Amino acid sequence: MWRTLLLGLLLTGLTTLARAADLPWEACQGAMGPAGPVLTDCRPVQDFVDPQGRALWIRARLAAPTDTRPHALYVAGVASSEVWLNGQRLGANGRPGDAARDEIPGRYQAVFPIRETLWRPGANSLVLRLSSFHGGLRFDRPMSALRVMPYPYPRRTALLAITFVAAGALLAAAFGFGVIHAMRRTGSSLILAAMAGVAASQAIVESLRSLFDYPYPLHAWRMSAIWGLAAAFAVLLVTYVAGRFLPRARGLMIGLALGVVGATALLPGFDVKTAWALILGVALAAAPAAAGVRARLPGARLTLAYLALFLALALGFPEWLADFSYFLLAAVLVLPLLMVEVVRLGRDDRGREAALTRAASQPDRLTVASARGVELAPLAEILAVVGADDYVELRMAGGRSLLHAARLDGLTSQLPANFLRIHRSVIANLAHVQRLERDGDRWRLHLREGPPLPVSRSRQPALREALDAPPPTAKATV
Repeated sequence: MWRTLLLGLLLTGLTTLARAADLPWEACQGAMGPAGPVLTDCRPVQDFVDPQGRALWIRARLAAPTDTRPHALYVAGVASSEVWLNGQRLGANGRPGDAARDEIPGRYQAVFPIRETLWRPGANSLVLRLSSFHGGLRFDRPMSALRVMPYPYPRRTALLAITFVAAGALLAAAFGFGVIHAMRRTGSSLILAAMAGVAASQAIVESLRSLFDYPYPLHAWRMSAIWGLAAAFAVLLVTYVAGRFLPRARGLMIGLALGVVGATALLPGFDVKTAWALILGVALAAAPAAAGVRARLPGARLTLAYLALFLALALGFPEWLADFSYFLLAAVLVLPLLMVEVVRLGRDDRGREAALTRAASQPDRLTVASARGVELAPLAEILAVVGADDYVELRMAGGRSLLHAARLDGLTSQLPANFLRIHRSVIANLAHVQRLERDGDRWRLHLREGPPLPVSRSRQPALREALDAPPPTAKATV
């Protein structure tokens, strides 16, 4: 963990240095002349360069580099750009225009290498023409970089590698929890699979800027996806923790998370939106975890400690929360839970086998296997068996129901003779029949309790014979 903190401090320092290196830009009235751009009425840019919805000429005066390394102008933002140094054109990123129809969108990031022979002693004039008519959304800080730096720009290879390792681990966890859900149909495994998949997806989307130079109109979609995935992870985290430690208030906590996390969409700046979506989600999840600690539930203390660590790092280093720490912290949360779930399922399987062995000598009961374990259901209390894909629902006396991991076809041969299949998806216990009733062109079998059961035409004669009753007329009862 100390290495993670050290790297976070280093990245924070590099970010501060990069911002300090921004050039003192002036906004000008400009036009193209025979020898290059002609600028007039130049005034200092007070806050930040904003070309959104317009064409903009900017100029900076800078001294030649004092070292012999090659340099380049780095431009990153939602704009097309064209660059000149001392009247010499360095190149273009797309084609800036005075209107949307005149502009050809450029890439979000562009690099303009500067030849050493272009530098002059004393002040040098760097001129940019910018336009941004295809951004899709309005950004508070549309240009993230406008600076001259050594060429080539050092890439954050180590950070990118760690991010992709975390993404791979999260994808593996999502697959593992998906398999567990397919086998056991547990709601918690489905939520954890979604959490891992969402965090891995955000890691991939977050890294797109380092992987390829995408056209700047896609930046709005990318940033919206980053915020949306962060908000989804926050809501899923609250859902999981509340369901585990405070199930009675789960619905309330989910509604609160949807409202609070969703409200971050109103905050200015996508970095701020994303960071606060995660922070608020973790803070809300800490409440049911604290309730679990108070109730001395297993795992609650460790979960609360993890959430507190997440909050401390997020509030201490908000600059790199979405870029780096979030993926590591999500992996640290999900992977141990996957191992715990695998161990628990193995223990449940052993308990299931023992229960099946004990149930073999009790023919008056049906051994019901479900995600929660094994239960012995007395045959006399089963009203009906209703098929549901790979599961069946046992409707019991008293309004209770059980899910059984079996297929209807297999149960038909296991149940005694008083259980009759009356529909392709229904087996009825004839000991609980009250009446057989016709409703239009359909037949319904009414039991002593519960809703009536459908009877298919092909199975109706066998049912009447089993009930030993004369053929009923419309609305007649047997």
